[in-house]
Amino acid sequence: MGAEDTRRTGERSMIGTGVAPDLVRGTDGRARCWWAVDHALLESYHDHEWGRGARDETGLFERLSLEAFQAGLSWWLVLQRREALRRAFAAFEPAAVARLTAVDVERILALPGVIRNRAKVEAVIANARVLTGLHAAGSGLAAVTAEVIATAPIPATPRPRRRADVASSSATSIALARHLRVLGWRFVGPVTAYAYLQAAGWIDDHLAGCHVQLAPGPGSALR
Repeated sequence: MGAEDTRRTGERSMIGTGVAPDLVRGTDGRARCWWAVDHALLESYHDHEWGRGARDETGLFERLSLEAFQAGLSWWLVLQRREALRRAFAAFEPAAVARLTAVDVERILALPGVIRNRAKVEAVIANARVLTGLHAAGSGLAAVTAEVIATAPIPATPRPRRRADVASSSATSIALARHLRVLGWRFVGPVTAYAYLQAAGWIDDHLAGCHVQLAPGPGSALR
């Protein structure tokens, strides 16, 4: 792009350096992906969680559940409601969530701060039961994800340069969503599965030039 083209909006600036024109720079001077702006929650999630390679079953279950809650909503709203959802769903500990009943569904839907979508609440509980069944069989969400990636690998490519270069689904996410649905998982499609792969660190979609540098996790495609 040539010389730097900076357009300030409030406390942020867009960076047009020829590296990634959709980067933003916060008041700390660090370059971040375009969506990590306007609130400390977004900035903190971007810097400390997104793509960090969670592999524990509770962490993976929470990430996939939150991505399902996001369907039709903004990620900012999900992060706002995250602590309330954690309280409602026993910190997303799969065995505890699997024990929730129809009475608990009504209780959760009446709680302040949660996302009051009955289908999504019931899906989280149903999915926890699928997951505990996998655990009883010696498997789990990490193992299932790794198995799908082994058959539908994530290509190792450079970090995307622009927002428009970031995919919303892939052959891997299509295969993962299909496999999870066969197992009985609800509220998971290729887009939700792709967002889960991003969040949990199998896919690195931080833009080129973003200050966050990730270490590869098992089965990931570090770009």
